[in-house]
Parts: sequence; C-alpha cells; structure tokens
Amino acid sequence: MFTVTEEDISRILNDFGIFLDVITFSELQRYYYEENDPASKEVRLIIKVDLNSGQSVVVRFKNESDVTLEVVNAQSRFAKFLADYGIKTPALFMANHEYARWYSINGYDVIVTVEEFVTGEIHVVTEEIAEKTGRLLAQMHNIAEAGAFHVQNGVLFDPLSANDLFSFQDFQKQKDFMLSVDEPLYNDIVKEHDRLFQKIRVFENEPRYAVQGDISDCNLYQTADGEVGVFDFNRCGDNVLYYDAVMQAIFEARLMDYPKEIDGKQESVILPAFLRGYHRERPFTDKQKEIFPCLYAMISAFWLGSIQFDEDSLCHAIEEGDAETAHQWMKEIHRRIVSCPFDVTLFG
Repeated sequence: MFTVTEEDISRILNDFGIFLDVITFSELQRYYYEENDPASKEVRLIIKVDLNSGQSVVVRFKNESDVTLEVVNAQSRFAKFLADYGIKTPALFMANHEYARWYSINGYDVIVTVEEFVTGEIHVVTEEIAEKTGRLLAQMHNIAEAGAFHVQNGVLFDPLSANDLFSFQDFQKQKDFMLSVDEPLYNDIVKEHDRLFQKIRVFENEPRYAVQGDISDCNLYQTADGEVGVFDFNRCGDNVLYYDAVMQAIFEARLMDYPKEIDGKQESVILPAFLRGYHRERPFTDKQKEIFPCLYAMISAFWLGSIQFDEDSLCHAIEEGDAETAHQWMKEIHRRIVSCPFDVTLFG
C-alpha cells in the first residue's frame, strides 16, 4: 500500500516553495486499489498537512490509468484561471513553474499537487446552497466560454456517452430477458429512447469548454461571508456547457445529503433552486428549456441506481430470474420516459 513519511512531505513542500516545519499530517481520502489487485500501483491519496505557521495545505498523490501529468497541470491551470476571475477556489502552489510533478515514493510513481486547505466544507445541500451552487456553476461556465479555455479530458456528465447518472446501454444488455417478459413494452421503451435521444443531440456540435465536472457537497465550501467556493478538479474536462448544467443540477438534487425537513421531497426543492440560480447568471435559451424535459426523462428512465446499482434494481431482478419484478420495472421505466411535463417555473 502506498504510504508517505514526514520526510517525503517536507521534501515535496520544499519543492513547491513551502519552507515550514510539518507539525502533523492526516489522510482526507484514499482509494484502496489494492483491494481488487494486490499488485496494483494505482494511487489516489489526499492528505492534509498542518504547518508550524498555523497554515494547512492539501497534498494530492495520484497514479491512475487515465491520468497524465499534462491533464493534471491543465486542470490546475483552469482552477487558477477561474480564481483569477473571482471564483472562490483554493490557492495552488507551483514547482518549477508547473502545478504538478512526478515523484517516486516507496516504490510508487505518483503525480503530486499542493494547494491551500480551506475550511467551511459543505456537507448538506439546502435550497439556499443549491441556488448559490447553480449561480457558481453558471459563472464558471461564463468564464470558461469567454476565455475559450479547454482541458482535453473525459467528463462524468456527458449524456451522449457513458456517464455517471444513467445508462440506456445497461438497460439494453438485458434485452433478451425483457423481450421474453413483454416484447411490445420493451420495444416501446426503445422507440421512445431513440426519439428523445435525437432531440437531446441537438446540442452535440456546440463548442465544448472546460468544466470542473463534479459539483457536489463534498467538493464545495462556504466562505465566512457566505459565498460558495469549489475545489477538487479531478474530473475537470471539456463538455457542452448546457449538458453539464442539467446533469450537475440533477446530480445535486438526487445524490447529496439534505436537511431532514425536505427528506423525501428534496428533488422538488433542490432542482428548481439550482436551475434558478444558474438561469439568473446565465439564462437558458428557449431551445434549452424545450429540451430540458427530454433530457430529464432520459436520465430518470435509465437512472443507474434503478437499472443496475440499487438492491431492488432491474438488473438485480433479472439476475434472480424474477420476471414479475422485472416487468414492474419495465412499466416504471416506460412511465418515466413518457411522462415528464415541462414546468417553466423551474428556471425562475
């Protein structure tokens, strides 16, 4: 397992221009790649380092198959670019005029970055935080577009390819079983998917610009004056800005932690707040508003939890040979994909 010592950290900090004594350090996040492969040399480790000045910094160590030094530096440059135009994001340190560099530590080769540690991490998304986050994302989009900034890297939330919210492909893999359960219903679902997908594709040739790519409660913080800032550009890459806005909005409305008072109805509160905040800073066009229910229906119908990951998912039912439950899921998927009324008030 990848480990670092105080001496390793001190050497790294010196390279990044920090000549202070390390008082203590602790892990903030670790991916345990060796659980699946004991011989793995992949690493993702984030540590907090407390210095004798009272200052703290975050040191990130990374070696992953889809990550290059060029990409990490580009992601860091984008974070700095946003900061230069007023977005709250932690200050980054440089070594040899770059934000990232390779190190060999304890038998592992890792890319390392160093940044300021910020307090006020957001753990619960309220209606107010959702609206501020929507506004923040719109500001980031405006800055990226105006500066024609690009980061050549894949993103989590492109609805035209594999993404982290929904998957028609995983639904389709169960075709044979579903045809045996209700062939006309399966065919109707596929037909409706194809119709909506053609509508959603209307923006596929729009310019793509850099996006942070993972707006979520664990990557947001609130400053003393109530502003919302963002850190962790690990998933930063190029995306169509409209796709990023809608996918991030639904992500924040479904997969975060929320106040108890909106438990069970969080999407009806958080989604409009996020979109309202975004729209006030970067107004949605009439065409974007028209396409929104199509994209929403697609995401809802083929939501990854419902299709694959939840304990009572469609795939789980099929694995158990449970035709009745699979049929109920097919009916529910059909309902979701055909019933998404457009509510213009979502955009404020």
